[in-house]
Amino acid sequence: MEWHQTDAQSLATIDQEIGDHPLSPSEYEIVRQVIYATADFEYKNLIRFSEQALQAGAAALAARTTIVVDVPTVQAGIASTIQSTFANPVYCASETITRPQKDKSQAAWGIETLAQRYPEAIFVIGEAQTALTALVHLIEIEEIKPVLVIGVPSGFVDVDVAKSRLRDSLIPHIRVDGRKGNAIVAAAILNALVKLSWQAYGSKSEM
Repeated sequence: MEWHQTDAQSLATIDQEIGDHPLSPSEYEIVRQVIYATADFEYKNLIRFSEQALQAGAAALAARTTIVVDVPTVQAGIASTIQSTFANPVYCASETITRPQKDKSQAAWGIETLAQRYPEAIFVIGEAQTALTALVHLIEIEEIKPVLVIGVPSGFVDVDVAKSRLRDSLIPHIRVDGRKGNAIVAAAILNALVKLSWQAYGSKSEM
């Protein structure tokens, strides 16, 4: 990534405005990158990390675990970072060829299809609330066991229910509480996690 003076100034501004916080250094870097991508400081209080989420995610990235995303916006947002580091395979649910299904969105049906193929993948849901609901259901009935779920779609109807169900699962996850979230947030979270993981594992993976 090519850095400019404005990037450093922006990050310094974020550090100054956030001040003291209870986050670990890795958690803070992820929150910081989300704020940098959105200019929304409210994410400081909305992003939640389950126990072992970062450790599990970093190890899975280093093992080149498959990544499943819900929409092309997320896929495009992470492509450069993934390609220049661990080169994990990435599949997009809403672009997956599936049987027509009237009672489900394309993203939800695609998530179900890809989850059956890659039950232990890293799942990144940034936009499609229906995809998160479908994914959580598969987790609850123990058909899949993702190594990490990033669940940050926005919404007004029952999105908090889907996020609460993700919270109550035993799956390592990163979520945004409340109505906020989007594909940009999802990409920022994964990109930050990839860069942190590359610092920890990158030199070893190239040996």
